[in-house]
Amino acid sequence: MKIALCQFDQVWEDRAANKQKITSLLAACPRISTAQWLVFPEMTLSGFSMSTRATTLAAADLAFFQTMAQAHNQWVSFGGVVDGFNKLITLNPAGAIVSAYAKIHLYSFAGENKHYTSGVTQETFLLDTLAVTPAVCFDLRFPYLFWNKAEATDVFVVIASWPARRAEHWMTLLRARAVENQCYVVGVNRTGKDPTLEYSGNSMIFDPLGKVVLDCTSAEGAFVAEIDVTKELVTTTRTRFPFFNDKKPGAQFA
Repeated sequence: MKIALCQFDQVWEDRAANKQKITSLLAACPRISTAQWLVFPEMTLSGFSMSTRATTLAAADLAFFQTMAQAHNQWVSFGGVVDGFNKLITLNPAGAIVSAYAKIHLYSFAGENKHYTSGVTQETFLLDTLAVTPAVCFDLRFPYLFWNKAEATDVFVVIASWPARRAEHWMTLLRARAVENQCYVVGVNRTGKDPTLEYSGNSMIFDPLGKVVLDCTSAEGAFVAEIDVTKELVTTTRTRFPFFNDKKPGAQFA
């Protein structure tokens, strides 16, 4: 499966403008039709805002992504707020919702916990033949969230609004989650600026050995991986290096 990552400078709290920008960026990518899965950053149509008016998805917003999925026969993953939860939503090529994961670890440092409700449930869904487990931004700093689902997961997908000043943390943690869980990790971050922070993009895909499959650097745009993401490499890696056999789940150490 070829995956496309779309990182862009989100227009602050302007859903209509961001839809126009997304449409233009996809149209400018000559290889977008070769991708089977398209992934966008956290709170895709608004930026990482504490204004529920700006971030809450309306029916027309969902329809925008559904039309995209249907028109290009692609899976589409995007972010937005639904019923007070900061979610990562995935649509199948028919435009149906197959996953709507609610962010579990809210970023209290920025007051996110005062405006949104924390999710309480992890989920894994089937994207064609790949078992995918979603996460959102700050979730990436909590490895147990990934360990919990590792053996049932082929791909972790993380969408984010991760500040440029901590870009090294973002890239390091994405690679670490891939290596320690022996699976692919897809990370999509925004670029540009909002009223308080600057963002560097650095959207990436790592394979189960921690090798780079796609590096979008800091440029705005839609980027399609040259290499297919396959379940076979996950299976081969875990068979060759059966490290899960040595795990001690729930162990307590003095």
